[in-house]
Amino acid sequence: MMISRRTALLGLTSAWTLGRSSLAFAGSSGGPDDPRLVVILLRGALDGLSAVTPYGDPDLASYRRALVLPEPGQEGGLLDLGGFYGLHPSLVTLHGLYGQGQMLPIHAVAGHYRSRSHFEAQDYLESGADERLGSGWLNRAVSVLQGKANRPDGYGLAMGLTVPLLLRGSARVGSYAPAGSQHPDADLYGQILALNASDPVTGPALRNALKARGFSDAAMTQGGMAAAPGVDAAGKPRKIDAFTQLSTAAGEMLATAHGPRVAALEIGGWDTHAGQLGRLGGPLAQLDRGIGALRQGLGESWNRTVVLALTEFGRTVRINGTGGTDHGTGTVAFLAGGAVAGGKVGGTWPGLRSGQLFENRDLAPTTDLRSVVAGVLCDHLHLPQHAVGTVFPGTAVEPARGLVVPV
Repeated sequence: MMISRRTALLGLTSAWTLGRSSLAFAGSSGGPDDPRLVVILLRGALDGLSAVTPYGDPDLASYRRALVLPEPGQEGGLLDLGGFYGLHPSLVTLHGLYGQGQMLPIHAVAGHYRSRSHFEAQDYLESGADERLGSGWLNRAVSVLQGKANRPDGYGLAMGLTVPLLLRGSARVGSYAPAGSQHPDADLYGQILALNASDPVTGPALRNALKARGFSDAAMTQGGMAAAPGVDAAGKPRKIDAFTQLSTAAGEMLATAHGPRVAALEIGGWDTHAGQLGRLGGPLAQLDRGIGALRQGLGESWNRTVVLALTEFGRTVRINGTGGTDHGTGTVAFLAGGAVAGGKVGGTWPGLRSGQLFENRDLAPTTDLRSVVAGVLCDHLHLPQHAVGTVFPGTAVEPARGLVVPV
């Protein structure tokens, strides 16, 4: 598929929304052997302790016994990552990649900010600076990597009705979303219901409306709004989810000889304040399917690809009174792809004793997310070391090394 001005314009005039998933592209006019990068924004704050559980830490159960899944080898248990950490069982594809040395989770990571506001944290995460900017670090990286190339049709394509801050800036990107479902996903329904639960008018009205759409009283009471696998909330066969659809398109477009080389996707559903045990598996499985779709769409180009999944902050170590977790700090980031030096868990584990927690509530961060990003940009996309300050203005960022293999 050649990405041209005509393609982008057609996409803009026939765009559809796809739940809370979207995709953006940027790239240069290289050849089929160019390295590829896919960045996935996990909006809502992923609980890293549940995604990559340090079941070997003796203090874990004292904080969140009700959230800790059985150890590897037991029914419904974690997927082993070497004897101390276990991967959530919804991440089957990522576990397979880990076994092939193509997946690297990095624990106890956090952005350079300490805001617990989703909106502020996402802005800082995407801008990559010590202050709010109108451009994103990925766009600035693309501006540097484009060099002197000058394509009149622009350097990329954004799938989704809007371009995320991550890809806004001087490098030109288009915007496109394929035709697909316009309906909100089940988790969004659950959040709307929770916000209106105490209202005597809208609360009952919403519950009745959701019952009419096929949600049971039990599902709404327990917060587990996800429909059964393979069917939608009304019991009808479910179409491919939006994130998987976008991931498939991303892989195919990145695989073309002169297509984009950088893509940005986003997926919501991570804000698990209540009923986390029943809710987190859904978005994790969606992420897992999407990365599998990327791999399939990329084909041979997967061997030259790095996928980076990151979130604005983590969640509290302690479980709250509604079976969930609140806004925290340290979390986990995922690197996957044929160019990833995986098969291990990265980062420095800070421990979970009370004196080791950040502000006596959160997993203490030991790795700056910007250093992870800078390491991938320099060692995978060959961003010049001196350009790191342009991509991440303000405080000096030292790239983390050893995250990728040469391509």
